[in-house]
Amino acid sequence: MTSREPTWEPDVLPEFWQQTIDAGPDPDGEGHLVATLVRRGPGGGAGHAVLALHGYTDYFFHTELADHFAARGFAFYALDLPKCGRSRHDGQTPHFTTDLTRYDTILRQALTLIATDTDNASVCLYGHSAGGLILTLFTDRLRRGGELASHRVGGLILNSPFFDLHGPAILRTAPTSAALIALARLRKLSVIRKPTEGGYGTTLHRDYDGEFDYNLEWKPLGGFPITLGWINAIRRGQARLHRGLDVGVPNLILRSDRSVTETSDPAAMQRGDAVLDVRQIARWSGCVGNHSTVAPVTDAKHDVFLSVSGARQAAYRELDRWLDYYLSRQTRPSTTSSG
Repeated sequence: MTSREPTWEPDVLPEFWQQTIDAGPDPDGEGHLVATLVRRGPGGGAGHAVLALHGYTDYFFHTELADHFAARGFAFYALDLPKCGRSRHDGQTPHFTTDLTRYDTILRQALTLIATDTDNASVCLYGHSAGGLILTLFTDRLRRGGELASHRVGGLILNSPFFDLHGPAILRTAPTSAALIALARLRKLSVIRKPTEGGYGTTLHRDYDGEFDYNLEWKPLGGFPITLGWINAIRRGQARLHRGLDVGVPNLILRSDRSVTETSDPAAMQRGDAVLDVRQIARWSGCVGNHSTVAPVTDAKHDVFLSVSGARQAAYRELDRWLDYYLSRQTRPSTTSSG
């Protein structure tokens, strides 16, 4: 970041504000990188804050989620990572990175900005899908580096985290992983999965069969292409998770109770996760750390807070139950002093 005083500017969402985080030259050779920190409302002092991180083919647009956290007394912030949403420049491959750890510096900068903006509020991290994997690994690294207390991180919420690949078991074997690493070094931008026609996105956007409005250039219906370099970065992160982590803070893992096949029929995808295998999320949830709460939500979609009304309200009830526990725990001197 530059030495000048950071400033907040009006965001594309009404009553939200944004600030650019300079992330420097791209190690993958696609120009200069920035991230965008988004804030709900005018800011100011708050005892608790949440920092939300999107998944793949995603960016922050979910004002209902922000309003819910605000109603619970949280200052709400969200981060669009480099090459994602607000942060992508011309000539950059959407969401592309070859190393998830490169996001650590950006996340630390975001936490520093939030601390300044809120007068050192305790922060609960929130991640959806790939963002859930990124934040789980990041929080574990904070713990191992003794940085949880200095960055005021007190909790972690995961919404359908990307803990393993969806598909045949052979995709997750050691020989397949070794071949992926070798290919990714030579052909990192090669596309291994092209955008689908329609698909999960048609269950979300209000112009199709969904309830929500968002920028279809930043979050296209059929998704962005998946490259060898990106999926290799994901697989390395998943392998680290599978060896067992300890994020060091209470964590909530929300997911659907079922997976459904992604099809061209929106109605067939309205009541289940059409992106990930929820059995894999269940399998690896025990690797996040101690003090984990796992909450399957009946009929929920991949993003549980974009589900049909009944499932969405059930997801918010699960969130509120956990937030009651989280907030009560944060007020205990023995907890806050240990980070």
